[in-house]
Amino acid sequence: MNEPQSVVGIICAQYDNFFDAEKKIADCIKSKKEEVVDMTVAELARASGASDATVSRFCRRCGFKGFQSLKMALAKEVMEDRQKAIQVSNDIDRSDKRQSMQNILANKVAELTDTVNLMDEDALEQALRYLEQADLVQVSAVGNTVPVALDCAFKLNQLGIRAVSGGVWDGEAARAFNLSSKDVLLLISNSGTSKRLQALAEGAKENGARIIIITNNGNSPLARLSDVKLITATREKLLTGEFWFSRITAMLVVETIYLFLFTSKKDAAVHIRRHEIVIRPDKEVR
Repeated sequence: MNEPQSVVGIICAQYDNFFDAEKKIADCIKSKKEEVVDMTVAELARASGASDATVSRFCRRCGFKGFQSLKMALAKEVMEDRQKAIQVSNDIDRSDKRQSMQNILANKVAELTDTVNLMDEDALEQALRYLEQADLVQVSAVGNTVPVALDCAFKLNQLGIRAVSGGVWDGEAARAFNLSSKDVLLLISNSGTSKRLQALAEGAKENGARIIIITNNGNSPLARLSDVKLITATREKLLTGEFWFSRITAMLVVETIYLFLFTSKKDAAVHIRRHEIVIRPDKEVR
């Protein structure tokens, strides 16, 4: 069974879906999680400027039965933080680069750890099967995750799986609308709310194509359209406060898919070897 995602990880992933009053609670937990462990519902409501009912609703929105179960999970996180040899925070300050780099590293390691713990084995296996059996895989993304999509398509082609990707949305749309029931549309979207990607998904789905998504938000419109959801964690809001641009966890999922396919696809090594032979002259020192 998959380990549960951390409370802070859930908050970061779901933050943009919260109502304003719920965001106040989320902000309070992120900034004062050690104090929240010892609070009652009423105390957290007062500290965040929300109502008792909103606190209870917030806990359920985060996937917990109630405030007590959220507090137990949060207490475990606090204990684990205290046991770490290096003290870290969410601060980034150019005047203290060494500590700031430790803070960034700790949050990125937590992102990757949460992503592995979130990985549904059955969903991963289904994704691998779809990719292995596909005539063509289209890997699509917009904005910050376009480089991840391009890298994913490159890796699949290395393994002998026909894949395409591009950064121009019009071209992506034209290809997606020509996908068939033998093809796969692999979407990479942190928020899962891109209307452009939703148009691609709807067009491909009408033709019977399988849809896989790599996303932070398992309840997003794109996730609901997809046949397979691979959920990633994010803690970027702890470091930036507002913006959401981390692609490290999506890259981890792509690497995971690549390595599983490499070890299970019988001719994968042959395809990679052929590719290496072709590009070897570019690496030779003359």
